[in-house]
Amino acid sequence: MSDTPPDRLALDRRSPYFDEAALERGIGVRFKGVEYTNVAEYCVSEGWIRLPVGKSLDRRGNAMTFKHTGPVEVWYLT
Repeated sequence: MSDTPPDRLALDRRSPYFDEAALERGIGVRFKGVEYTNVAEYCVSEGWIRLPVGKSLDRRGNAMTFKHTGPVEVWYLT
């Protein structure tokens, strides 16, 4: 496995950007200088992250998310 995390990663198993090996290793995300632990999905090259909106769920039972744009930094925790 390389030392750089994937450019785009999602927590949802149905997403094509889900990578179980990278998630088991642990990913740190910094967005606009603030570290976040509740990121549902991110893309470094496009500069955005998706964060859950409280405890709101959509009609399928998935957490509702809001897309924030800006500089994104990611790294492996281990």
